[in-house]
Amino acid sequence: MITVNAMGKLCPEPVIMTKAEIEKGAAELEVLVDNDIAVSNVTRLLEGRGFSVELSRKENERKITAKKTASGAMASTSAPREKLLAILVAHDILGGNDKELGEVLMKAFLGCISKLSHKPAVMAFMNEGVKLVLPESSACEYIKELEKAGTKILVCGTCTTHFNITDKIAVGTISNMFEIMEMITGADNTLIF
Repeated sequence: MITVNAMGKLCPEPVIMTKAEIEKGAAELEVLVDNDIAVSNVTRLLEGRGFSVELSRKENERKITAKKTASGAMASTSAPREKLLAILVAHDILGGNDKELGEVLMKAFLGCISKLSHKPAVMAFMNEGVKLVLPESSACEYIKELEKAGTKILVCGTCTTHFNITDKIAVGTISNMFEIMEMITGADNTLIF
């Protein structure tokens, strides 16, 4: 079993370290981290790559034990995927410096996206864009609609920590730069706002 010691490592380093071992062919992993966001991010990576995951805690240490499943090994040879659209939202307003107009435009933009027949596969919210997933955001309901329709909503954990809103988000999954970049660069088309 391979041990990945990511204690004290900041986002997205635990994910990057774990991914490196997976790419080397590790079928059994033990990942050590010291915070719940890292647990969530590493667990999603492992499960997404076909691993079964168990978590144990001891004081400040969280240990994620993962083993490649038979179905996970077969999933890596899946059929081609359909075309994907990704949207990266880095601002809480759309357009220039007029905050009031920018908020109206962003709400209308997200409302239009929620009504499209071909919804984005992923929407990632970074920097001030993370404020859009707060319950008081005028656009939050549209983002919830998108998530219900199958759009993966990723919210930058570093950004929510910076704005002290991590425990207040109303929609999406707290994520990390690596996962966001992997999803964005893996799409066929990407829009950035």
